[in-house]
Amino acid sequence: MKNKKVRLMQGNEACVEGALAAGMRFYGGYPITPSTEIAEISAEKLPCVGGKFIQMEDEIGGIAAAIGASLAGLKSMTATSGPGFSLKQENLGYATVSEIPLVIVNVQRGGPSTGLPTAPAQADIMQAKWGTHGDHPIIALSPSSVRETFDVTIRAFNLAEKYRTPVIILTDEVVGHMRERIEIPDPSEIEVIDRVKPDDNDDNYLPYKVSGDKLVPPMAAFGDGHRYHVTGLIHDETGFPSTGPKNAEKLLNRLMNKVNKNLDDIVQYEEFMLEDAEIAILSYGSIARSAKSAVKKLREEGIKAGLFRPITIWPFPEEQVKKLGEKVKSIIVAEMNLGQIVLEVERTVKGNCEINHIGKANGEVITPEEIVSKAKEVL
Repeated sequence: MKNKKVRLMQGNEACVEGALAAGMRFYGGYPITPSTEIAEISAEKLPCVGGKFIQMEDEIGGIAAAIGASLAGLKSMTATSGPGFSLKQENLGYATVSEIPLVIVNVQRGGPSTGLPTAPAQADIMQAKWGTHGDHPIIALSPSSVRETFDVTIRAFNLAEKYRTPVIILTDEVVGHMRERIEIPDPSEIEVIDRVKPDDNDDNYLPYKVSGDKLVPPMAAFGDGHRYHVTGLIHDETGFPSTGPKNAEKLLNRLMNKVNKNLDDIVQYEEFMLEDAEIAILSYGSIARSAKSAVKKLREEGIKAGLFRPITIWPFPEEQVKKLGEKVKSIIVAEMNLGQIVLEVERTVKGNCEINHIGKANGEVITPEEIVSKAKEVL
């Protein structure tokens, strides 16, 4: 039998276990509720596998250290919540334009500002997409269980390495702190993707040069023998600033295309009882658990309901949601905020079906009963 381990595990702990399984060897961060366990467990376990942990003076320093470690060749992660995610935005943009693989975990809590430190929320969805300035691609994933947190964290590292880009994990306080029985797979069953490196003998290595139809350049680690420049400015293949309009357009188009032209690889979602559904609940993260329970209750009462759950939040699964809107009579978006993903659903569906929203921002989860009541209201 494979060497599988059965554990009772917290979501934040599963995040660290997934990161280690994916090859994380550096964590730079700062403790903040409700993500602190990720830092604590990383501090305990990284030295055991030859990795490094550093607590920085603030959230800005945490992501900066992780960026530096990634440039030096280590798979790196930082984790935060609420106000800390806001502080990381400038360096998130820097990592995006300089194409530095990085995983940022945001265990969402109530806001704005210091807000509700120990209460759950899903109100950082749009910030994950637009929090840093300028046009830029972003990948953001949202797990809804402890086991899925393990799997999604591995996938976040794989996508970061494959596409040379920061990847955000949007968990929340409920998923981060709940405990569930999970089975950790044998390492031989886990797909681990590493960044593509240039040939050691390539004396003409350019850090941002792509060949043919490839959109992601090979990445040398600092210290491996290749010297190159890194900047947050618009740059050419050498990495040095080159801010003319043609080069700016070329770089930004490539950055966007390396994500947008690989949607089949990046976008993941779950469909539950949608085959004959007339009403669909669209939800993600911890609230998708309430939504799935609501669907079962509605089915028991003869109401044809189903669940669509985006696992990849960004890029938004537009094609799938568009088809959903052409199939059902109504979509109810259930999320712990006052209206964020519902805006994407409305934009994507384009009036093909009725869109309704149920949201909370008071630190309480949306219950299955509330979703059932909303469904009956809109029928």
